[in-house]
This record gives sequence, structure tokens and C-alpha cells, in this order.
Amino acid sequence: MQMDASIGARLDKLPLSGFHWRLLGLIAAGMYFDSFDIYIAGTVLAAMVHSGESTLGQNATFVSVTFIGMMAGAWLSGVLGDRFGRRFCYQFNLGIYGFASIAAALAPSIYWLIFFRLVMGIGMGAEIVVGYGTLSEFIPAHWRGRFGTILNLIINTSLFLSTFLGWLIVPQYGWRWMFAIAGCGALFVWFLRKSMPESPRWLASRGRADEARQIVERIEAACGRPTDRTAGVTSSLTRESSAGAANNANDAGRLADLFSRRLLTRTTTAITVLVALFTVNYAFVSWIPTFLVKQGHSVSNSLGITALMFAGGPVGSLIAFGLAERLGRKWGIVLFSLVCAGFGVAYPFAQSAVAITALGFAITAGIYVLSSFSVATYVPELFPTELRLRAAGLANTAGRAVSIVVPYAVASAFMRFGISGVLTLIVSTLLIQAVIVGVFGAETKHRSLEAIAADATNGQALEGCASAAAE
Repeated sequence: MQMDASIGARLDKLPLSGFHWRLLGLIAAGMYFDSFDIYIAGTVLAAMVHSGESTLGQNATFVSVTFIGMMAGAWLSGVLGDRFGRRFCYQFNLGIYGFASIAAALAPSIYWLIFFRLVMGIGMGAEIVVGYGTLSEFIPAHWRGRFGTILNLIINTSLFLSTFLGWLIVPQYGWRWMFAIAGCGALFVWFLRKSMPESPRWLASRGRADEARQIVERIEAACGRPTDRTAGVTSSLTRESSAGAANNANDAGRLADLFSRRLLTRTTTAITVLVALFTVNYAFVSWIPTFLVKQGHSVSNSLGITALMFAGGPVGSLIAFGLAERLGRKWGIVLFSLVCAGFGVAYPFAQSAVAITALGFAITAGIYVLSSFSVATYVPELFPTELRLRAAGLANTAGRAVSIVVPYAVASAFMRFGISGVLTLIVSTLLIQAVIVGVFGAETKHRSLEAIAADATNGQALEGCASAAAE
């Protein structure tokens, strides 16, 4: 049992090497094409309406089935990834997405395109869950947060590329090439990913310790670290994680476990941060051009201001990179929830274009900091290996479900109370997130995944002892 518990300790003791950067590149490449495909929708749908191949109603259906597919994909990837392994799941979902994208490029009608988009959505929703979860299980504890923010930054740059290629390709060659590029790129990454190993942590959690040790030894050799089969066994880190490992090594994990006394607060925290992230992102980032037009700005002026505001995205990811291992994810989420809330309160009072742009830039940067901390790093860290993807899938499913409702809530708030109503919705969401994460969130900075998981088990044991003593 101690040897199984040492798997995580050995991975955490490794120096950063080409292995870790190659792993990041392969995961980021798949997620990049996933994100690229999300952002091409606007360009493709506009071109199809212009050519008479689609209507506004059919475009709305296309967008709706994308979210439905992503919800289903997030859920399925959690179940399949924890049951059959990370390697199976990230290859399976990328294959689905890649072939469905190629099929979409050949779709004979908008109805077939909508169907293929539903299938693509399943792959896109799954990739987000599996990508971040898999990366967290390989990267040493002192770099895990930074790698999550790097991955988040890489993915978010796909907005620029998709917009640029859409402008370059669609008017000259048609919309089908956009899906062909995404599909061929995804299938090429699928081929490259065949060399990625299975997660040793997942193998150990399933009782397949020999396979886990063999993979760790290969990784150690790739990192130039001599194999030490006893590394970390007697360390305080391993002793801290042994309690969790003893209980969970042969436990496949069940969805109901996420709502047990041991993990309920963590499940609540994970769902809160992703629901808050999707709510704030779609309420502000997706609607800001409309708000500006409604406030009297011309369409051209509003798009220019929006472009300057959105430049805060990469800046936010860089801020998160600098603070991920200093401030930590828990207190980073709390702090930037409050910072964003403060800027949100100030936004309705901005009168000049400069003030509106500056505050919008700051809010966008804060949202991207929260994205880097929450979906990219914090949520996968909170749960034991045998439940990691189920938990991330559940939280992402809840976030996607709420994102379907958010546009209606935003429209209603704007029509009744103007921009102040929308900002009230955003600020309230951020404050609720700050309270829940601050009170119930676990600290994960510089800690092994096994130690973080053991905290939940130890906390329940201590609670039980206290209750027994009271009786």
C-alpha cells in the first residue's frame, strides 16, 4: 500500500523536463482545436445566413445543440474517464470530435450540420474535462498551478486565430473549410497523442500498481532521474496521503460519493466556481458589444472598445501564471472575485470611452484570472483520483446548464434595470463565489493530489471522533 501511495510522491519529486512540456503541448493542441471550433460558429453561421443556406431560427438551433452536446460530453467524459482511464477517454472524445468535424464540412444541409454539431459538442465538452484533469495528474505539485494557467492561456488564443482565419478563408473559399481545418487538426493531434501514457495515479487507484510503477519509471528515465522505487515512501507527504490511499486504492468511485459527508463541501465548491465562471463570462464578455450599442455607441465604436477590453484576457492569464503558486488557487479565486466585483460596481458610473474601456479591460482580465484558477486548476485538484473526472464533469455540466439560462437572465435584467441590473447579477454571483470558496474551499497550493484528497477523509474522521467524544 505504501508503494502504491508513493506513485504520486515520485511524480511530484521529478524535475521539470521535456516530458512535461511535451505532455502540455499534446493536451493543449487537442483543446486548442476544440476551442477553435467553438469560436468559428459566429463566422460560419453568418456566412450561411448570407448565402441562404440557413435562417436565424436554424442558427439558434445550431448554437443550442452545441451547448447540449457539451453538457452531455462533460458528463460522459467524467464517467468514462474514471472508469476506463484518461488515455482511453482523451483519445475517444478527440476522435469523435475530429470525425464529426470532417462530416460537418461535408454536410449536405443545415439539418445534417446541426446533427454533426451535436456530436461535435460531445467531444468538445469532454475535452475540457479530460484535458485539465489529466494534466493535473502528471505535473509536480509546485508547478501544477502554473501549467494549468499556461494551458488556459494557450486555449484562449484560439479566439484570435479562428476570427482571423474566418476573415481570410470564408469569403474566398466558403464556410466548409473552417470545419475541415478543425477536424484535420484534431485527427492529427489524435495520432500524436497515441504516444501519451496512461495516468499512473489512475492506474494505482484501480489497483494496477505494477503498470503504474512501470510508467513512472519510464517518466523518471525521460526526466533524467534515476529510478528510486522507495522515493517518497517515508516522506511526510506520503504519510499524509496514506490514509486516503488505504481507503480508495481499490475503490472505483461512485457518483454518490461526491455527495457524501466526506466530499459534499468540495462538490459544492467545484459546482459554485464553474457556475460562477460561466455566468460571469457569458453575462459580460458575450454581451458587452450589445450593452455598448444600447448605451448610445455606434456599432463600429462599440466593436473597437470591445476589442480593447478583450485584450485583458491574455493579461489575466499572465497574472494568474504569476500568482498561481504564490497566492494559490483558493485565495486567488476569493481575491479576484472581490476585485472583479469592485470593478463591476464602478462600471455603471463610467462616462467616458476611456473609463469604460479601462474598467472593461480590468473586468475581462479578472475573469480570465478566475478561469485560469478555477476550471484549469482548482476543480481537478479538489478530488481523489478515482473521482476526479466525475467531479469535474459534474461541475462542468452544471456550469453549461446554467450558461443556457444566463442569456435570458441577462436580457431580462438589462430591459428592466439597464446595465446596472446586469452588473448587479454579476457582482452578486462573484460575492457568493468568494464566500463559498473562502469558507469551504480547500487549500491546494504546493500540495500533492494525494495529500489534498486525504484531507477530506481525515476531516471526516476527526469529525466522527469529536462526535463520539461528545456522546
